[in-house]
Amino acid sequence: MVQVQRIRLPNSSQVSWLVIGDDYLPIEPVQSYLKYLESLERSPNTIQSYANHLKLFWEFLQASHLDWKVVTLEDLANFIHWLRCPEAGVMPLQTQQARRTERTINTILAAICGFYEFQERLGAIEGIETHRHQFQPGRKYKSFLHHINKGKAVRTRLLKLKEPKRFPGCLTPEEIEQLMTSCNRIRDKFLIYLLYETGLRIGEALGLRHEDVRSTGENEIHVVPRLNNSNRSRSKSASERVVHVTKKMMKLYADYLIEEYPEDIDSDYVFVNIWEGQRGSAMTYAAVDSLFKRLRKKTGLDVHPHLLRHTHATELVRAGWDVAYIQKRLGHASVQTTINIYTHLDDGDLKEAYKSYLEQKNN
Repeated sequence: MVQVQRIRLPNSSQVSWLVIGDDYLPIEPVQSYLKYLESLERSPNTIQSYANHLKLFWEFLQASHLDWKVVTLEDLANFIHWLRCPEAGVMPLQTQQARRTERTINTILAAICGFYEFQERLGAIEGIETHRHQFQPGRKYKSFLHHINKGKAVRTRLLKLKEPKRFPGCLTPEEIEQLMTSCNRIRDKFLIYLLYETGLRIGEALGLRHEDVRSTGENEIHVVPRLNNSNRSRSKSASERVVHVTKKMMKLYADYLIEEYPEDIDSDYVFVNIWEGQRGSAMTYAAVDSLFKRLRKKTGLDVHPHLLRHTHATELVRAGWDVAYIQKRLGHASVQTTINIYTHLDDGDLKEAYKSYLEQKNN
């Protein structure tokens, strides 16, 4: 049975991941790829995800009696079917829902294709034709160097499922207030409101230091990428950015420091464990998961940290913000990412836009 094992590196607080085979030894080609990702300073969370994706692939190889070095494009296509229905040994009489979404499967396939490209560069295998080059004359997105590359073929993956475009959803102001009221601690209220008002990713919030929160002159949050956070939190963006905030959020921060943040804690992290376990240590992803689990049970809302980010971005779109400003505030690497996610508003937005159009037309 293939397993993913978490390890701590010698003489370091850094953690890593092993993919272990039936013989309880690391699977060498997988480990060489994960070490390569570590050398590129990829996030530990990213490496953990890749380890889990490759674990699934090795389970498929074992179930299909395949050698990883001689896998074909057809085998990878069968892997997609296996990801959808791992129990596909018996054909069900009734239609069943796929175990994984198209987006999840595409993420797994990207990891597998990256693994094979790496092994091909090492000379371990001859390579699998996982990509093709094709011209895309009708492509909507134009890159910065489009005028130079427009006559060249674009490299695209052969195996990629079409993902349905869904509006990620958002919360109403009343639901935000309900979440805030349901929090028993100022720290948790501050975290909820911070995610809602700034659109920060949860990893960025957990990595905040007190020096990043600046209330002199302008009220600002400085999002600083750091690789050495003790709680393994990471800023997905590699560049620093400034997010302007309101006085209300700064007041919550001040209340948190005065009422709950103990004076005897020697920590520069904004969010710390104050009451339970390892007092004074930086708040972890697990603690946030526990908080949102309690909030879902209390409020009945299907809420998670990223939904607050979606809510913030959607409110900016509805307020008429230029998409380039939204991109900078959210820390997206490309404006196209912002467009792809946040230009798909719901029917209510279309209705209001049409009403506004009629009013302007009749005036």
